[in-house]
Amino acid sequence: MAGTRGWLRLSSIAATLGALLAVTACGQGGSGDGKDGDKTIRIAYQAFPSGDLIVKEKGWLEKALPGYKVKWTKFDSGASINTAFVAGSVDLAAIGSSPVARGLSKPLNIPYQVTWVLDVAGENEALVARNGSKISSVKDLEGKKVATPFSSTSHYSLLAALDQAGVDASKVQLLDLEPQDILAAWTRGDIDATYVWLPTLEELKKTGKVLVSSRELAAAGKPTLDLGVASTSFIKAHPDVLPAWRKAQAQALDLIHDDPDAASAAVGKQLGISPAEAGAQIKQGIFLKPADQADAKWLGTPGKVGGLADNLHSAAQFLVDQKQIDAAPELDALRKSIYVEGLTDAVSP
Repeated sequence: MAGTRGWLRLSSIAATLGALLAVTACGQGGSGDGKDGDKTIRIAYQAFPSGDLIVKEKGWLEKALPGYKVKWTKFDSGASINTAFVAGSVDLAAIGSSPVARGLSKPLNIPYQVTWVLDVAGENEALVARNGSKISSVKDLEGKKVATPFSSTSHYSLLAALDQAGVDASKVQLLDLEPQDILAAWTRGDIDATYVWLPTLEELKKTGKVLVSSRELAAAGKPTLDLGVASTSFIKAHPDVLPAWRKAQAQALDLIHDDPDAASAAVGKQLGISPAEAGAQIKQGIFLKPADQADAKWLGTPGKVGGLADNLHSAAQFLVDQKQIDAAPELDALRKSIYVEGLTDAVSP
């Protein structure tokens, strides 16, 4: 199996490089790539319950920056977002902490910076086994087919769960599938278990059993987060955009805490589900208050970057231990990847 895992890794790298070439070819000459004349903001978003979906639904960024064209593009995973960043076709994005740790490591070395904590994973990401699979614990996954989007927070959490349970990952049939493909494979009975996020997770729980959630793994020392990142060149070329984006994200977090019904209605419209369903899904995540963004535990302040850098370093080192990447960046390098300039102003009432 070790040889197979190595072959799969090489195949994945080859596929990624091919995708990069294709996307780069399509993205040449596009707007928002850091040139002074560009007035387009290219945002990569993911369809999971978050303040980011509220900002999109409400059109707050468009209202704050009427001189810009805001282009929202849906992505299914952090791996594909990293590919888009390498190709220079994305400026801002919602992406998980594990893909960010990978993106900041060799060989990708993506020139982007973390600007926001969208949420901390709780029950909104989990490992679930299909009814009838005869799986009642993580230890039962040996020899089973388990799907997850590779290079995602769920992939990271799955490896952490296996490690915690003393299960050799090479003895599990790991399959790289995007959320919509996981749902289809689950329905056909092609997989036994999966580690994935909402809203796909909610559908799978109807015919499956949750074995462990990301909230439990966080308590055990392996937390994952959804982050806002921005291209370093874009931040420099358009200094007016990030403050407006942060203000909109702060407004969305306030809505989640102060008016959950309104937040649920906005998220529900974006996900195509009822406000009640959206509200139940939002409750499964952990959302900071805006002021917490500048806390020493998270992004921090100028001159004193917060613990998020340590979180990314821990995630990168874990990926090294799992032979997912060759080496973790130095902690000082990761601290420089946390963009805290202007954060205090953005989160002030």
